[in-house]
Amino acid sequence: MTPFLPSRGPRALLGRETTGGLLILLGAVAGLVLANAPTREAFEAVSSARVGPAAIGPLPLHLDLAVGQWAQDGLLTVFFFTVGLELIQEFRVGSLRRPRQAAVPVLAAMGGVAAPALVYLAVDALAASGAHAHGWAILTATDIAFAVSVLALFGRGLPGALRSFLLTLAVVDDLIGILLIAVFYPAEGGMSPLALIGSLAMVAVFAVLARRRRMRWWLMAPAAVAAWALMHASGVHPTIAGVALGLVVPAGSGTAGTGSGAAAGPSRATRIDLALRPLSNGIALPVFAVFAAGVPLDPVGGPGRSGLLAQPLVWAVSAALVLGKPLGVLLTTKAVTAWTRLRLPDSIGVRDLLPVGLLCGIGFTVSMLIAGLSFEDPSLVDEARAAVLVGSTASAVLGAALLRHDARRVRGSDMNEDGAPDRDRRIIR
Repeated sequence: MTPFLPSRGPRALLGRETTGGLLILLGAVAGLVLANAPTREAFEAVSSARVGPAAIGPLPLHLDLAVGQWAQDGLLTVFFFTVGLELIQEFRVGSLRRPRQAAVPVLAAMGGVAAPALVYLAVDALAASGAHAHGWAILTATDIAFAVSVLALFGRGLPGALRSFLLTLAVVDDLIGILLIAVFYPAEGGMSPLALIGSLAMVAVFAVLARRRRMRWWLMAPAAVAAWALMHASGVHPTIAGVALGLVVPAGSGTAGTGSGAAAGPSRATRIDLALRPLSNGIALPVFAVFAAGVPLDPVGGPGRSGLLAQPLVWAVSAALVLGKPLGVLLTTKAVTAWTRLRLPDSIGVRDLLPVGLLCGIGFTVSMLIAGLSFEDPSLVDEARAAVLVGSTASAVLGAALLRHDARRVRGSDMNEDGAPDRDRRIIR
């Protein structure tokens, strides 16, 4: 039996987006408790304990990483691999296949990246004279699992097209975040072109193996690990290897594989995604959440020390997530639909985009990663990650409340104002 075939039971439960969002939340709560309880010193000791080989003989590996770094650079690569699989599916047969259909959510995603960055830079300039400007990219990505989970729980009765719109927007957000990590946040030690070439060569080997009539996981797994290790050694953030590996898996909607005799069914990208999603949702993301959210909190401070609420970085990140994201999504969509012939998908109105914009302010996973890459000072990393927690929580609560309010309002027959009655009658149940 190949491990790339989906199964039922617990694996199916772990594969659900709502389950993934809940487990990330539980991991974040566990990290906060461990970092702020009497277990704090033990938690910090475990997080900083170094594990792995520094070298094999004369060959330097630089893989003697702290446990917390393994969660960030290692386990999170599994999540980025599933992101790559989702991206290639969207480009081949999904919402990104037709540029005109995807144009509005894609442009809204770009506005949802630019506006928070501007809000962040403005608040930081006013409160800290631009001392933390390097952290502007923290606000880029949307946590897909969290955002879709909130929509599923509180958006019942709203158009089903709203979920597709949010997914497209969030996927583009993540793609932009991935590109920013690759370009602006190289790993320590500088670039190694030889190692990068080696990593890309292993990605190519993985692509060949993924296209064989029968997939051999025991060959694909070592090629993937080698691609990750070489990417880590190259100076490019190793999670990028996960995305690259996902993007080379065959995707489409007609066959499960390639070559003669391929059986009809889901594409290989879909099958691998279904098989690995439980690992990503059930282990990789919750464990990463434990270490990423495990920051000491001191909201108000005390004699001789300032609390988190007095830190300019906390205000800049929180304001950018809660205000900048919905502002960017709303203004961009309004401008595009007013000044061009592009329209929102059937059954969606501009009024639906305020709660969606707030859901895009749930920037947990990739935002936590970029926060850890943006600053060298550990105290600033803690402040940024605490602010991501605050901003994401506020965005989720406000978004949930507005979803329920929106669902109770009477809807028109031409919500997207394209001059034709809405035909898409699907609703979120």
